[in-house]
Amino acid sequence: MKRICVYCGSSPGARPAFRGAARLLGEELARRGIGLVYGGASVGVMGAVADAVVDAGGEAIGVIPESLVSLEVAHSGLTELRVVDSMHTRKATMADLSDAFIALPGGLGTLEELFEMLTWSQLKIHQKPVGLLNVDGFYDALLAFLDETVEAGFVRPPHRANLLVGNSPADVISSLEHWAPPQIEKWWEESQ
Repeated sequence: MKRICVYCGSSPGARPAFRGAARLLGEELARRGIGLVYGGASVGVMGAVADAVVDAGGEAIGVIPESLVSLEVAHSGLTELRVVDSMHTRKATMADLSDAFIALPGGLGTLEELFEMLTWSQLKIHQKPVGLLNVDGFYDALLAFLDETVEAGFVRPPHRANLLVGNSPADVISSLEHWAPPQIEKWWEESQ
């Protein structure tokens, strides 16, 4: 695994544990020689994960649309900062550069990016693992809701299982490294 895309908030969040987990994830990526791809900001949880990678001598690639360079305070100390024309280009570029994805705590943008990658996996647009670092139970309610979507018949169990969850950076990265795509043929016919 050469690079992992990390989705997370440009805000620091209300709990110090969020930034702390971001720093631990950045340190673990650098320790393993895995590059970081992320949204390019120098602030919030985003800035914490990037700073940790850079401080540990790792590769950090930021991708940010021109319209957010000043709003999200683009990080000037990265290995590479790619300024792109739109959010669509940002997300596609981040996905193309990455071998896997991890979501840290974040808001609507983080959730949107996480679910897009899960959907792309389900539709076989990519075959890359998707993980969630569940810091201090931040995602417990979301995980319970996803279980409800399975019970309600909207998400098949193998697709629900595509979201790999861990409570530590090492656990999540190890899960990503050992993931294999589910072998489901013609899943859309079975749901009709």
